[in-house]
Amino acid sequence: MKQANHDGRLDPWGLVRRVCGALSAAAAMAAVWAGQAQAAVNDLPGGPAVNQLNFHPPATRIAEEQHWLHWFMLGICATIFVVVFGVMFYSIAKHRKSVGHQAKELPEPIWVELGWTIVPLLIVIGMALPATKVIVAQKDTSNADLTIKVVGMQWKWGYEYLKGEGEGIQFLSTLDPQHRIMSDSGKVPPTDDYLLKVDNPLVVPVGKKVRIITTANDVIHAWMVPAFGVKQDAIPGFVRDTWFRAEKTGDFYGQCAELCGKEHAYMPIHVKVVTQEEYSRWVAEQKKAMAAKADDPNKEWTLAELKARGEQVYAAHCAACHQANGQGGGAIKPLDGSTIVTDADHGKMLNVLLHGAGGGAMPAWKQLSDVELAAVMTFARNNWSNQTGDVVQPKEVVAARQ
Repeated sequence: MKQANHDGRLDPWGLVRRVCGALSAAAAMAAVWAGQAQAAVNDLPGGPAVNQLNFHPPATRIAEEQHWLHWFMLGICATIFVVVFGVMFYSIAKHRKSVGHQAKELPEPIWVELGWTIVPLLIVIGMALPATKVIVAQKDTSNADLTIKVVGMQWKWGYEYLKGEGEGIQFLSTLDPQHRIMSDSGKVPPTDDYLLKVDNPLVVPVGKKVRIITTANDVIHAWMVPAFGVKQDAIPGFVRDTWFRAEKTGDFYGQCAELCGKEHAYMPIHVKVVTQEEYSRWVAEQKKAMAAKADDPNKEWTLAELKARGEQVYAAHCAACHQANGQGGGAIKPLDGSTIVTDADHGKMLNVLLHGAGGGAMPAWKQLSDVELAAVMTFARNNWSNQTGDVVQPKEVVAARQ
């Protein structure tokens, strides 16, 4: 559309003003949109960034080596691309038929044959040496400070600390329920850690070598944390391993990197790297929580669980008098074959344990926990020739104390 002034002549400056106004409005709208988008979702430290193009910022030495190797290989490939296509296009333009060149067969001297054989070989060797160094380093899981077993399952991760500080700690790590609700709703509010928040993150100390042993319960999964440069498949029936040593504290995120079923997107990984002091406090808290959970009198225990726990209690408190074989000796009555021990009425044996017997010859053991008393009773009732097959639950001990 032409812009005219009052006398009908073309007004070029008016046209310019309209174009500039339209461009300004478009730029303002773009700025508003960009500002809203930036305010909506931010970069997640240790996780994905908005419009991310490069690798995650490295948090381990291996990840740094992988980054360097990536750019090194990319530089070599780009150089080869430029040189090869540069020579090709130069030859096409310089020796084209339209400027008088005629096709002819060129001689192939031996130095040409050697050149295009030896040079590519040297390039491949130059690329293979640093790549091999990084790969070998990735697989060196020796001399680890911590060993953690990671079990993939549909659709969560199981962690068990096998060796080092924290040995015995185990838990499951699942997607935060609120994130699942957001996903199911189809209306996700701006969330930096969307589908990456878990209930129980994996906690490790900074600067320590952590060996990760992977396996799976059902299908193939893959434990991947990009900032660590770690990706290891978890395969049912197989045990594989990898390692990392975090060089800085913080939260680092990953996901299952193997298509493992319809809820594959709901298997996030969250690794919390803390200082050694913080890690020791976390281990103490976890041990305390596990001990409390292990001695929960409201829990329904199995026969195998109570027998295993009862054997420990018996060895620590009972075997000195009643002997390991339950036969007693002298004034100490045997437990093997005892009618009180094997009686269907659990209250008879429980009364002896809580209040003692024989004028003090059999002391009271009220100081033991409800679980310990139930466990040692179950052990005695199902050991040696006493094979009653029944279980004394801790809640029976709780009731008897009242």
